[in-house]
Amino acid sequence: MLGCNFRILKVVPFLSIALAVFSASAQDYPNRPVRLVIPFATGGSNDIVGRFISDQLSKRLGAPFVVDNRGGAGGTMGTDMVAKAKPDGYTLLLISTPHTANSTLYKKLAYNPVKDFVPIARLATAQQVISVYPGLPVKTLPEFIAYAKARPGQLNYVSSGVGSSQHLVTEMFTHSAGLQLTHVPYKGAGAALADVAAGHAQLSIGTLTQGLPLIRGERMRPLAVSGAKRQPVVPDVPTASEVGLNGFDADNWWGVLAPAGTPPEIVQKLSTTLADILSKPETIKKLAEESATVAYMPPDMFAKFMDTETLKWAQLIRQLKLQAE
Repeated sequence: MLGCNFRILKVVPFLSIALAVFSASAQDYPNRPVRLVIPFATGGSNDIVGRFISDQLSKRLGAPFVVDNRGGAGGTMGTDMVAKAKPDGYTLLLISTPHTANSTLYKKLAYNPVKDFVPIARLATAQQVISVYPGLPVKTLPEFIAYAKARPGQLNYVSSGVGSSQHLVTEMFTHSAGLQLTHVPYKGAGAALADVAAGHAQLSIGTLTQGLPLIRGERMRPLAVSGAKRQPVVPDVPTASEVGLNGFDADNWWGVLAPAGTPPEIVQKLSTTLADILSKPETIKKLAEESATVAYMPPDMFAKFMDTETLKWAQLIRQLKLQAE
């Protein structure tokens, strides 16, 4: 018994030293560049939000937060890279809606969307906008639905790839409206939107964050937005429910994760810093200009939110029998 107590006494100083070092490492974090992986191509809403947040974190924490776009396979390639990164706080992941859908959409993933990550914070949300090529002879959403129903399979809709938020929300829309449209996936949102503006495709559903420049330039015609109320940046555009399309609950969101095993002190420091950034009037104004709304959640709340989102998208994906390779 005495020997057991002696062993415990010997271990305690080492535990105290380890905890002190652990705390100190979080205290001086970050002391070198941090990589924020965005698992989608440049030019989309993920890129816009990710670059803004990385810039703010750099200013607050005194070390560069460098954006690394790793697009491909509906966001799974960049996500897998972060899942396998060293859990030291120097590799982070910006996620959005697809992260919670991919576990159902793909038959097999190289990572576990829940177990391989630790949530840091939810950042913001944004309404989706249903937009069409302005050369179409439609001015309202009911007119487009009637036009598309008369031409089953003849109209194309674009997305930034299979499994992207554009793909998922448009499938939700076509199911709600009873339409048959052809999906044309691109490698990024920029190219997809450009082809709608040029008339090579007819429909785009994506966040106002990415579509607003083309809408303001009258190169895409907005017909409706998702959500319960109109968006101040496009006050004349009705909500989908206002014009009779119910069940279109498709707002996008963004958040930040770290690899599982990242020290809790570092996770908390990042989350607290992000909460402070997101509370500032200038941040709220900047995101509003990009048609996004601050919607901060701390780690525990964000984890529960992602569980709910995973169930929501799983039900839709199974119902529509969607599958990505």
